[in-house]
Amino acid sequence: FQTPDCKPHVARPNVGNRVTVVLGAQWGDEGKGKVVDLLAQDADIVCRCQGGNNAGHTVVVDSVEYDFHLLPSGIINPKVTAFIGNGVVIHLPGLFEEAEKNMRKGKSLVGWDKRLIISDRAHIVFDFHQAVDGVQEQQRQEQAGKNLGTTKKGIGPVYSAKAARSGLRICDLMSDFTQFSERFKVLASQYQSMYPTLVIDIDGELCKLKDYVEKLKHMVKDGVFYMYEALHGPPKKILVEGANAALLDIDFGTYPFVTSSNCTVGGVCTGLGMPPQNVGEVYGVVKAYTTRVGIGAFPSEQFNDVGELLQTRGKEVGVTTGRKRRCGWLDLVLIKYAHMINGFTALIKVGVSYSVDGENIPHFPGRLDEVNQIRGHIIFT
Repeated sequence: FQTPDCKPHVARPNVGNRVTVVLGAQWGDEGKGKVVDLLAQDADIVCRCQGGNNAGHTVVVDSVEYDFHLLPSGIINPKVTAFIGNGVVIHLPGLFEEAEKNMRKGKSLVGWDKRLIISDRAHIVFDFHQAVDGVQEQQRQEQAGKNLGTTKKGIGPVYSAKAARSGLRICDLMSDFTQFSERFKVLASQYQSMYPTLVIDIDGELCKLKDYVEKLKHMVKDGVFYMYEALHGPPKKILVEGANAALLDIDFGTYPFVTSSNCTVGGVCTGLGMPPQNVGEVYGVVKAYTTRVGIGAFPSEQFNDVGELLQTRGKEVGVTTGRKRRCGWLDLVLIKYAHMINGFTALIKVGVSYSVDGENIPHFPGRLDEVNQIRGHIIFT
């Protein structure tokens, strides 16, 4: 019983380890991979909580450029355990191709398969999801005169199947393959009835999927229990690497030109199976200017020489799509909006250096003549 003027004090229990979250505060491509790579140097676990291989993070180590799409980019640290949570959708051929491609570039990914944990509840992206993505984009273009500008990686169709309760998860693949095959065939036939031009090699894809069972066996764990032990076991530094960004969030982004997952802070809890009380620092990564891949609203976009300069000097090309990024000035209204949703504890700007008399300098010069040279000679990174 509590009287109206009685305010009992309830001691907050020890919640265990807290996770540090890195999120994009614009439309993605802010440099999250660089920030994660920096923070991952002393991390124990680095997690992905949403999205799929529509994400693209570039990390440079010892002059070698690594491209990550599904693997948490923190896996480049040989001491890190990487965790792909239940909120991520996984294209298995893409996962292994990505690992092999990066392995050929350098030694930083040696032993990656022994340091990767995959949640058994993560949904699987099939080849036909990617084909459907392309068909849907074509239909949008024909029917409405414009498409959404998706990456055609099957992300929208697999999240749609997840919401429709017809999707298949890693745990389904790892249990009874006969039952998995039957459900796969039903799902494939549903898509073929919706899209008559769609061609699916059902037996061929099932054969490839069966081959992944053995490769995945030692990686797959109950994701909820894994995270619970990580949070409530010995002290650990746990880092969450957000994919996409606030203005691409399915609920809070520039709908309908958004991604299909929650890439704001709420997606961390639902995508990893952890309570909000375990969220610690939330870092929002902000570019010194603004970019966007694909179509959709972009108030500060520059359709002029400035936009061209930002695109060229910043080497603004999408890691996943290879498309040129649209460029514009830093939009502080947009950043404030992202902060309202995410409650950033800090904003990290991926900075710039200046070129004066042909020399790059990492500081603001003191001489007026040098300051006057800077305009048009900003090096964006």
